[in-house]
Amino acid sequence: MAKFHIPRSNNRPVPLLEPRIVTLTVLMFAILGVVSVRLYYLQVLHHKENVELADRNRIRLQRVPAPRGLVFDRNHRPLVDTRPSFDAQIVPEDSDNLSLTIERLERYTGADQIADKISDADEAGRPPYEPITVAERLGWRQVVALETHQLELPGVSLQITPARHYLYGQLAAHLLGYVGEVTVADLKAHADYHMGDEIGKFGLERVWESFLRGDAGGQEIEVDAVGRRLRVLKEIADTPGESLVMTIDLNLQQAAEDAMAGKNGAFVALDPRNGDVLAMVSHPAFDPDIFGGGVKASAWKELTTDPNHPLENRVIQGIYPPGSTFKIVDSIAGLQEGTLKPETEYTCPGGLWFGGREYHCWRKQGHGTIDLHEAIVRSCDVYFYNVGEKLGVDRIAKWSNQLGLGLKTGIDLDHENPGTIPSSAWKQKRYHERWYPAETLSVAIGQGYVATTPLQMAQVAAEVANGGIRYKPQFVKYVEGLDGNIAKTYPPVIENRIAIDPDALEDVKDAMADVVNGAGGTAHKAHLDNVIVCGKTGTAQVVGDKGGGGGDDEEEKNTPENLKDHAWFIAFAPKDHPTIAAACIIEHGGHGGSASAPVIHDVFQRYFQLNPPPPQPAIARVLDSSP
Repeated sequence: MAKFHIPRSNNRPVPLLEPRIVTLTVLMFAILGVVSVRLYYLQVLHHKENVELADRNRIRLQRVPAPRGLVFDRNHRPLVDTRPSFDAQIVPEDSDNLSLTIERLERYTGADQIADKISDADEAGRPPYEPITVAERLGWRQVVALETHQLELPGVSLQITPARHYLYGQLAAHLLGYVGEVTVADLKAHADYHMGDEIGKFGLERVWESFLRGDAGGQEIEVDAVGRRLRVLKEIADTPGESLVMTIDLNLQQAAEDAMAGKNGAFVALDPRNGDVLAMVSHPAFDPDIFGGGVKASAWKELTTDPNHPLENRVIQGIYPPGSTFKIVDSIAGLQEGTLKPETEYTCPGGLWFGGREYHCWRKQGHGTIDLHEAIVRSCDVYFYNVGEKLGVDRIAKWSNQLGLGLKTGIDLDHENPGTIPSSAWKQKRYHERWYPAETLSVAIGQGYVATTPLQMAQVAAEVANGGIRYKPQFVKYVEGLDGNIAKTYPPVIENRIAIDPDALEDVKDAMADVVNGAGGTAHKAHLDNVIVCGKTGTAQVVGDKGGGGGDDEEEKNTPENLKDHAWFIAFAPKDHPTIAAACIIEHGGHGGSASAPVIHDVFQRYFQLNPPPPQPAIARVLDSSP
């Protein structure tokens, strides 16, 4: 019988599977538990938030700024409106390579500082997936470039928004002002503004921002994975801003701009019956349209470094010695204080010795013996040295302040300069020195420490014209609601009623009429054939001591342009029942009669073409009864 060999076991232990299975099972249940807890956390506890986040990925609320209100002149002719603008917006969260997207976007649009705008928006607390406007007012080629390269620009989209447009370029730029994109500081001050919004930065646009702005609307849109718009789900209508009707007359403003063309200086015209601003020019000016959507750094640098200071509103910020226009203030002060009478005479030999030195008259050969009327007409410095000496600086300051000099006019524009009217107390406070009587002589002819703005001097002309009422200058007549009805009006505001003797005022007006129309007057170039214009010239020294009225023609001719005196002229018309008052200064223009009077002539001529004065009373002819 055969035998079989059965191999023996090598005594190796057989592995037990049960512990491993248990471990894996526990691990699986632990992972499932964690996942379940996480799912519960996300889908139950934070369900609402996550649904909102998911919708934000797919559905966006795109804010649409409201069109700003329009701006009209006093005859309801448009000055400022809005036009559609193509703007580039970006949602940074939609771009997987934001720096590359920004680089391409800058190349296609020519815009700069895109990264800075995104940083500013994030710093201001921009919610996730809210679009940021990074390039505005794109041209057609830029729009085509963005649309063509849309797939290379994830998160970038085009938006059509209302953009501010100034119909006449630089016309009334300092009065109308401009808008610009909100800054981080603006966003902190105005919680209801968003990055990319426009806000009034200067002039009327800033002061009346709350009326002009309106309420933004929006669109609920569906987007794809790269942020491209697929469809509009819902629209929220915007509410346009209210419109403003100004006091200025477009035709008169254009006439003033034309008269000031090529000159540096300021012109302003007021209605002496209520304080309305009829025209306002500050040259050189700027184009307000360049500020829309954010001014380029190069353009801003050019404006701010220009030695002619085009951003300065010379009408309210420019301060100049008033020169001989100030003699109107002296005359009123002397007549009211009793130190001067219309018949008071002084002799002018060409200068006055006082305190060991000679104070010159602008006319070297002098004016001889003259009274007040002739002194105003011929602008005699020596006569008003005597008037000032009798008054003293403190009484001159008192009446200057009464007439509004040394004080802000209250016009609703930013950064108005009050100017300077010196007094003994003012000098002691400012320089810790006493006032010297000789200094009063310079003050009396509008030199020395005296500094005024063109708007203040226009007010002086208006106060002489209307009998001593100082109105607050206003340039908005009313706010027009969306229904076309008047929502808010701005009636005249009387700042001061000056107690001036009507006879004294009439003496001053008579002399101012002869400045323009009489023999020996210094402003014949302001003469109008059918209207009696009353005025006063002035020459404000820039350097040196040439007396009150500057040197003679030969001396003026040989003076370098930047050292020539500033040329003043203030005026009102008609003499009886005046309806317009104005002030003009031409920087380095020389004499007021030759440089500034023609400007006011051109503006007044246009004004009376638009507003013909009442006909003069007819004089009955005496008929000869003889055959």
